[in-house]
Parts: sequence; structure tokens; C-alpha cells
Amino acid sequence: MPLSDLDDDDYPAYGMGRAAELLGVQQAFLRSLDAAEALVPHRSEGGHRRYSRRQLGVAQRYRALFDDGHPLASAVLIVRLEDDLASANAEVEALRTRLRD
Repeated sequence: MPLSDLDDDDYPAYGMGRAAELLGVQQAFLRSLDAAEALVPHRSEGGHRRYSRRQLGVAQRYRALFDDGHPLASAVLIVRLEDDLASANAEVEALRTRLRD
């Protein structure tokens, strides 16, 4: 594996056990996100779940929502809406910059 892969936020560098350890969750938590298609990990050639740093960040967002008492369905909706809003805000800012130039 080239060192540049380790700098890539989307490189699936973490197995299920290590990902769960880093997040402070049980592996079942990550499996439940996968089963609900809320967070679909990469798969190794052997079929093992592999997570990128970006995916660990999303999993952490889900965990925070669960800790606040949200069920899975509402957590999924909240994360998707937050991501959509962030994309829309970035697009608006890019358009404002274009108009100024």
C-alpha cells in the first residue's frame, strides 16, 4: 500500500474491529448501520468490512445522534439532511464568488 493511500480520507484502511475500537462502539453498531444501508463499508476481496476515515466520521455522527436518543431512521434522515444542506451552502457560496468576480 502506498503511503499516499494513508493520506486519502476515502481509503478503506480500518477493519471492523479497529473501526469499532476507534469509535468506542460495539461491532454490532457498525453492522446495524450497514444493514440499514446508512453506512455501507467497503469490502475486502474476502468480503470483510473495511472503513475509511470519512466513513468513521459519519459513524461518529450517527453515534452522537443515538446518544442523544434518536432512533436509526431519524438519525439517517438528520445526517442526510445535514449533508444536503452543507452541499447547498457550498454551492451558494461558489455562485456568490462567481458573481463577485
